[in-house]
Amino acid sequence: MVEVFLASRNAKKLAEMQRILAEHAPGITVLGLDDVAAYDEPVEDQPTFEGNALLKSRAGLAATGLPSLADDSGLCVDALNGMPGVLSARWSGPPKSDDRNNRLLLAQLEDVPDERRGAHFTCAVAFCRPGGEDVVVHGEMAGRVLREVRGSGGFGYDVLFAADGHERTTAELSVAEKDAISHRGKALREIAPVVAGSL
Repeated sequence: MVEVFLASRNAKKLAEMQRILAEHAPGITVLGLDDVAAYDEPVEDQPTFEGNALLKSRAGLAATGLPSLADDSGLCVDALNGMPGVLSARWSGPPKSDDRNNRLLLAQLEDVPDERRGAHFTCAVAFCRPGGEDVVVHGEMAGRVLREVRGSGGFGYDVLFAADGHERTTAELSVAEKDAISHRGKALREIAPVVAGSL
């Protein structure tokens, strides 16, 4: 088995990424932050998803010496001019809280009519390896922000987001259903052969 480091401390995100990579890049063991020696994780201060993903992936490679994957993703709401965007996880301020972020988003969209509640999730996944070129891929999932929290699966804004063509939120979808349409699933399926082919 070849080891690849995944620079994430988010247990649900880590499980999602490990699951998708296991299916599309078999023979790879994915290690998370808890599986390697502690290092100074970079502050996600870049203005783009791609910039933050590269920052984390490069730091992971430098700290572990292992080929490293990292993602940065978030929700971009049309009525909020693309926000919360790269600030999605920290939208309601520190400490990070999905519940507070969701309540703030609902409050900000309270007077926005249903036809103007369009949004999309976006994800950038970066792969950095010793002696190789950095690779970044992107995935998107378009949909809309609902008016109430629904479902118990997923994480982040999943409880408020219904993808185009779906009435259920992504938190109400099965793991397989979500993986098939999600922004992260799309990006990981695209980068999996790059990862497998470079090791």
